Amino acid sequence: MDTAYVTLSRQTGLMNEMRLVANNIANAHTTGYRQQGLVFSEFVRDLPGSPSLSMSRAQARNTSFAQGVLTETGGQFDFAIEGSGFFLVETPSGNRLTRAGSFSPDANGDLVTMDGHRVLDSNGAPVFIPPDAATIDVGGDGTLSANGQALGQIGVVQPTEGTELVREGSTLFKPEGEVEPVEQPVVLNRFLEGSNVNAIGQVARLIEIQRAYELGQSFLDAEDERVRGALKTLMR
Repeated sequence: MDTAYVTLSRQTGLMNEMRLVANNIANAHTTGYRQQGLVFSEFVRDLPGSPSLSMSRAQARNTSFAQGVLTETGGQFDFAIEGSGFFLVETPSGNRLTRAGSFSPDANGDLVTMDGHRVLDSNGAPVFIPPDAATIDVGGDGTLSANGQALGQIGVVQPTEGTELVREGSTLFKPEGEVEPVEQPVVLNRFLEGSNVNAIGQVARLIEIQRAYELGQSFLDAEDERVRGALKTLMR
């Protein structure tokens, strides 16, 4: 039965990775999405009077923060960060970080995300767009101005050393610690950063996982037949 437990632990990990890879593929065209991966580790348990039992665990996730493809959209309030950093946005649960820069002014003039979260400036205050502004000029560091008047600078921050980022939803990250402004941010206006998912690589990985899972299932079916056969023989 120890062999079956080991296989079951592997099957569970493969199923978790299959869901993760499928989610990556589904978000291959989601603006600002970061690809996720699963980390497999070995769990060893000592068993009295018998060899130790080694099982796989797949609970830890990692996230790729590689640069996604930058695409020119022409949208006045579309922004993309080239290089390191995140946009700082305000949510009902607190400030969050994101690379998805598709913004627009709301009815109050605040610059908000597609989900209605207010975009914050470098000082943590909401970015306000005057309703009567004829044109909005954007500097290379994210500084906004209208009619020759400075409006503020879109906040581009990064986590400090030791701060972990916890994913929330598709494109938001909760910093478990402090963040700090990026010294010389590069913000592109009328551009958006696409998902950094390697779609071809993820599809190939999904096929590998499915084959590995089917192999494990075949072994479990054969083991079940063996145990059933042994029980029938003993009952006779």
